[in-house]
Amino acid sequence: MTTQSGLPGDEKSLGQLVSELSEQGARLVRAEIDLAKAEITGRAQQLGVGAGLIVAGAVLALYLLAAGIATTIIVLDLWLDLWLAALIVCAFLLLVIVVLVLVGINRVKAGSPPTPAKAIENVQNDIATLKAGFSA
Repeated sequence: MTTQSGLPGDEKSLGQLVSELSEQGARLVRAEIDLAKAEITGRAQQLGVGAGLIVAGAVLALYLLAAGIATTIIVLDLWLDLWLAALIVCAFLLLVIVVLVLVGINRVKAGSPPTPAKAIENVQNDIATLKAGFSA
């Protein structure tokens, strides 16, 4: 059986048409995969640049924090001895650190239950239902 595709005298068999169709389908799939790779690569590059900028900002924020602490010590030095001003700032920072760590530990404990109780209960219900179905 032959079919006429466009030009007179250009007759192709059904097998040839199926072969061309599968080749074109494979090329189309490869082209779509290449397009997806290009899009993902572009997005990954943007994410990398963004992450680098965030890290640079975080490093500068740490320097800003150090400068703020030094400024606080200098201001307190106007009314107190320098050693006492530094001790007060260090004690305050220690207090803040302890509070943050304790709150963080409580959040972690609250967010992670010791056992997945709901999942275990669901599995036990499933097993009971299967046993009831097989015994009936």
